[in-house]
Amino acid sequence: MMLNNTVWDAMVVAFETTKGSLSERLLASLKAAQNEKGDIRGKQSAAILIVKGEATGNSWEDTIMDLRVEDHENPIQELERLVKIHKAYNFMNNGDLAMEAGDSKNAEQLYSKAQNLFPNNLEMQYWYAVNLLNNKDFDKAKPILKSIFKTDSNWKILLPRLVKSKLLTIPEGELEAIMKF
Repeated sequence: MMLNNTVWDAMVVAFETTKGSLSERLLASLKAAQNEKGDIRGKQSAAILIVKGEATGNSWEDTIMDLRVEDHENPIQELERLVKIHKAYNFMNNGDLAMEAGDSKNAEQLYSKAQNLFPNNLEMQYWYAVNLLNNKDFDKAKPILKSIFKTDSNWKILLPRLVKSKLLTIPEGELEAIMKF
């Protein structure tokens, strides 16, 4: 289904010369194929599936990335956006794990990386602010939470639940002040 025979070589060169993660190298390879006019049918879909080298038998553990874009005007660009979001959520999820383990400094770094990739995502902002609260950095956390609550007040409901579950450890007075936003 290739339009011409230069596609495969262009993909190989892009994959081998691109620095970065496997997903970034695969994206570069897909872009190179598209630059060679790729598929005879034109642009329509793109996908990345990355699995671990050794299977555990649990697909949810074995699948590292499984992203698809179907019937899209610019599928590779959209796939690239999804890869970026996927990476951001990985940072956030690892931040959650660090917070659960009591390593709030590492969690802050991971949440910050997630936010840098996906700055408008309220959930990433929220968990970053929660971590700031756990680090007793109330002055930095409060304006972030105030902005989040203004955009979507449902996030406020979660704060007392986090205290109850001990994922948020702040003095009662600080919680009360935040709940007034």
